[in-house]
Amino acid sequence: MNNTGSKKSIVIIGNGISGTTLARHIRKNSTHAITIISDETPYFFSRTALMYVYMGYLPFSDTEPYEPQFWKDNSITLLQQRVTRILPEKKLLKFDDSRLYSYDTLVIATGSIPNFLGWPGQNLKAVQGLYHKQDLDQLEAWTASIQNAVIVGGGLIGIELAEMLHSRGKKVHFLIRESHFWNTVLPQEEAELVTQHIIANGIDLHLNTELKSITSDEEGRANGVYTKEGTLIPCQWVGLSVGVSPNIAFLDQSDLQLNKGILVNRYLETNQKGIYAIGDCAEQTEPQQGRAAIEAVWYTGRMMGETLAQTLTGKKTPYTPGPWFNSAKFFNIEYQIYGKVSVAPDSQEERQLLWKHKFKNRTIRISYHPTTLRFLGCMSLGVRFRHAYFDAALRNHKNMEYILSTLEESFFDPEFYPNYKKEIQMLWELEKSNLIL
Repeated sequence: MNNTGSKKSIVIIGNGISGTTLARHIRKNSTHAITIISDETPYFFSRTALMYVYMGYLPFSDTEPYEPQFWKDNSITLLQQRVTRILPEKKLLKFDDSRLYSYDTLVIATGSIPNFLGWPGQNLKAVQGLYHKQDLDQLEAWTASIQNAVIVGGGLIGIELAEMLHSRGKKVHFLIRESHFWNTVLPQEEAELVTQHIIANGIDLHLNTELKSITSDEEGRANGVYTKEGTLIPCQWVGLSVGVSPNIAFLDQSDLQLNKGILVNRYLETNQKGIYAIGDCAEQTEPQQGRAAIEAVWYTGRMMGETLAQTLTGKKTPYTPGPWFNSAKFFNIEYQIYGKVSVAPDSQEERQLLWKHKFKNRTIRISYHPTTLRFLGCMSLGVRFRHAYFDAALRNHKNMEYILSTLEESFFDPEFYPNYKKEIQMLWELEKSNLIL
């Protein structure tokens, strides 16, 4: 261990992927006292696995990557408490039972909360989002005996909720204000493909539809929704999945600089000495070019934890996330994106090569600069790629000739490569003949 200086008390608020990764990596490199505080669960769990608990694929205990003894063995103190206020000038935290807790270094990793956008009826019983373990518990309780559910919002949480409820035989109405599912992220062809896949899986998809209000029975429980067009959809449960926001309401009196999230510099430092923020709740004041100021993504949270651990153990390290990457699953269709693949590309800056399988739900879209032929990014549906391949290609500014000649190295599934390499290369030869370089 390279402990530098005197032993410190490092307190982390939040036991999600960011906070837990930070604690683990601090412990690898130091003997600092580490405390993780969370009011959600006693132990870290895989948030992305909550849907599979509901669907019966695994018990909740299997979402916890580490045995309870792990924390004691690594001298990491766990406190299940709710922090209601931070007092930076005194280096104290205040809990909801009014007790105080001291720290030398504080890291805020409180994640996100679901957005509720002020709809009439949004605070009724059986109306909820899905993010925390408590949300899963509520979902179990409210949906046990329902027949009809309404989900509002067409993002990744919405599609998860749709699959979860459908797996239990519930009739699912999925309200999306756009003309196709997730068409702010997916180009037209991919958005159409996924939209049809959702419908084919038995979901009643309401496109170009927005929520107006939620109605209730005499006991204050949701029993229907009105759309802006005036249509009434009866139901016994409503899921709101219109994105998330940083979980920072408890910081209003903290003297920390806040915007949508907690403002941090490249070193994840806030404006208060000795206080840092990582994960969904952190907002970059100097985001890397092409990256958002707030990225509520699992892998970026992990990366922030790894980066800050270096700083807190003596090696000051800026947060440099590198090329963009994300993945998801829409029922049976896996989605991946590496780098930049625009929905509506500027033809002077970005062109795209699209390959589609003739019969299966599989697509590969590769973007590149039209004059330099520099590789810009890749998006796939139904095809799994190796992250290391595209990450290296983007970092090393590879061109399209390199990508097309080494394509076999990118596929995670070896059996996929021989069947489609020639098709994709033929598309590229045709594409090149239409370019004016």
